Amino acid sequence: MEKTEGSESATATGCPSETELAGKARMCEGCPGQALCRQQGGRDPDQEVLDTRMKAIKHKILILSGKGGVGKSSVAACLSMALAELSQKVGVVDLDICGPSIPKLLAVEGREVINSQWGWKPLISPHHDVKVMSVGSLLEQSDNAVIWRGPRKTALIKRFLKDTYWGRLDVLICDTPPGTSDEHLTVVKAMKSTNPDGAVIVTTPQEVAIATIRKELNFCRKMGVRVIGIVENMSGYVCPCCQERTDIFSSGAGERLAIEYSVPFLGRIPIDQHLVQCCEEGSSIFQSHPQSPAASALLQVAQAVMQEITR
Repeated sequence: MEKTEGSESATATGCPSETELAGKARMCEGCPGQALCRQQGGRDPDQEVLDTRMKAIKHKILILSGKGGVGKSSVAACLSMALAELSQKVGVVDLDICGPSIPKLLAVEGREVINSQWGWKPLISPHHDVKVMSVGSLLEQSDNAVIWRGPRKTALIKRFLKDTYWGRLDVLICDTPPGTSDEHLTVVKAMKSTNPDGAVIVTTPQEVAIATIRKELNFCRKMGVRVIGIVENMSGYVCPCCQERTDIFSSGAGERLAIEYSVPFLGRIPIDQHLVQCCEEGSSIFQSHPQSPAASALLQVAQAVMQEITR
């Protein structure tokens, strides 16, 4: 079928995928996605409740990375604390269903989520009162494997957004798994009508990571998700003795990619021994080592993010 003007559109001209005729209209005949649209098309009956929850939150930010191992969840957790340091009321929803690490990073591991008459009550982190919801807090044992197919993941993500009593927040950070799969498509579609602010892309300085991040940027373009900016994580090693910074990997790839795609570059976060220790212990670097290079870098990234989403 003919695509809409420009190759950035993910649907064909006149595609009824967002209507009650999804998968049933005459133009759907012969489309390879007809069966899927017939099952999932039309307006979600829970969308109105979900929209009400999300409209009480000023800013919604996705944390994305096309590649695993770049420290995306660590950046998401630390960014939430940095934003709280800037007097923002912050929540974090962990959409990495199969590999949740936010409970450990924000020190809510082992605590039980309570289901109240208003919905699931998010856990409150001891660090800056950040609200947290994660599948890791719903498991009987933290090391239990979550072996789910796409539809169950999709249903749980919608429940995190719709059934969690987030209340009024300044910022909700959505930590997603690596790649561009069910979790990403679900959260983008679910938040579409509540105007999410966009995505922060996390990368490391190596060219092999940058090659994969390009796919994530193209995903954002096709799905109509604004790229708030790129963060280069693990950018150099800071000596704990003399504070000298050494580039272990190559340097500047994140900034070059931002220039290539004409998106903001939000900053570099170094490998700092204090930050590594805080992530391992689930403590806050802003409370234990506020003058460290990593804490300063994270605050600069948080300020850059706020500047982008409030302008």
